[in-house]
Amino acid sequence: MYKDILDKVMAYETIIIHRHSKPDFDAIGSQVGLMEIIKENFPEKAVYVVGDQNRFDMDKDMQNILDETYQNALVFILDVAVKHMVSDERYKLAKEVIVIDHHKNDCDIENVSLVLSDSTFSACAELITDWALELELIINKRAASFLYAGIVTDTGRFQWMHKPERVFLIASMLTAHGAKTTELYDFLYVETLESKQMKNYFASRFVFEDGVAYLKNDQDVFEKFNVDVFTVSRGMINLAAGIEDIKIWLNFTFDKEKNAILGEFRARGLKIVDIAKKYGGGGHEQACGAVLKTWDEVDQVIQDFKQLLKESN
Repeated sequence: MYKDILDKVMAYETIIIHRHSKPDFDAIGSQVGLMEIIKENFPEKAVYVVGDQNRFDMDKDMQNILDETYQNALVFILDVAVKHMVSDERYKLAKEVIVIDHHKNDCDIENVSLVLSDSTFSACAELITDWALELELIINKRAASFLYAGIVTDTGRFQWMHKPERVFLIASMLTAHGAKTTELYDFLYVETLESKQMKNYFASRFVFEDGVAYLKNDQDVFEKFNVDVFTVSRGMINLAAGIEDIKIWLNFTFDKEKNAILGEFRARGLKIVDIAKKYGGGGHEQACGAVLKTWDEVDQVIQDFKQLLKESN
């Protein structure tokens, strides 16, 4: 499969790289890392990265391109395999599509030529790095830095790994290729006093019941703080991590744009992804999520997790 993907890259003059909407750093890091690898090894090719932006697009790499650019182009879709989560639907205009993902969801994207999906990888950036290393492609410093950051964030700073020996080996290879480490950690984890105080507010609102922690965020929180949905939904979920008595922690955030509730689910030592799938979501075994319709449905999700925890004891 690795060689098949390289053959496709070599066959096209234009390559456009997509990923999921509301990107985390694994999505952005995989995008930019793959772009840099292709440009470094095949400088004659036109390579673009597209999608919605947030703070993880730290160098403003996302590009605005015309529909015509997709004619006779190869598209990569990274870190996602379900069509409703892909940022920018114009991937459908491309001549060929390749999906590279590491989640447990089945691929439902139409007209895909190749699907490289391996949930034993802890991050999509890890999988892309493995592809490049296996094929002895040049990984420049910028590619190494973005791929390293994708691995760091998706493993929770190396807390959640499927194959630790491979994760650490690949991370060490990226540092050998010049990945910036201190600078990336500062970008990711150093924050303002205002941000820290905001996190203290959200941390104080978690409810702790029956070994489960959960947080509900309605539209009022966005009137209190000038932040986006991603910052509240993905950014606050792990405020309840690392508590000995809490094995499952959940965050539910109303998204006005979608008129839906974004659920983020995390666990320690328990497989919870099946509950996410029950509600139309998915992800990793211990880090996943789903989009929910009502607060009544949210309450049902909470009860399902309490029941799962009860049955596991």
